[in-house]
Amino acid sequence: MRARLVDRISDLDELVEELKKSSEEIGAICIFIGVVRGISSGKRVLRLEYEAHEKLAPEVLAKLLEEAKARHGIIDGAIEHKVGSAGVGELVMCVAVASRHRQEAFRALEELVNAVKHKAPIWKKEVTEEGAYWVEAKPEEAGQGQSNHRR
Repeated sequence: MRARLVDRISDLDELVEELKKSSEEIGAICIFIGVVRGISSGKRVLRLEYEAHEKLAPEVLAKLLEEAKARHGIIDGAIEHKVGSAGVGELVMCVAVASRHRQEAFRALEELVNAVKHKAPIWKKEVTEEGAYWVEAKPEEAGQGQSNHRR
């Protein structure tokens, strides 16, 4: 399990190879990649700026992975989140899970992506042509992927 803050998201081929090596039982790897979009709420985005609690954020991310392992039976996983400035089209988050079967990988992945957004001490500032502002996670996303997928 790997949970960390990064200046740049790791090479995805290397990540997949690392996950595959963790067990011969792995039959599925699912990956979510967050990308900076160029238009948000009708405004042209210039960049995003991420700040995080440097000590606590990786601990929270690691705990989320352990919870997903206990709840969904994933074999291995990784969460990386960029800190600093990110331009349009840049990768800013990677969540990957490896499991025996696709069903538990899909369930764990959705839950983890939402949990990172709502539980990790990572903050996003959106810089647009009209100004800059801190972005909060949408309340309707807070429970997605959890209630319908618990065993």
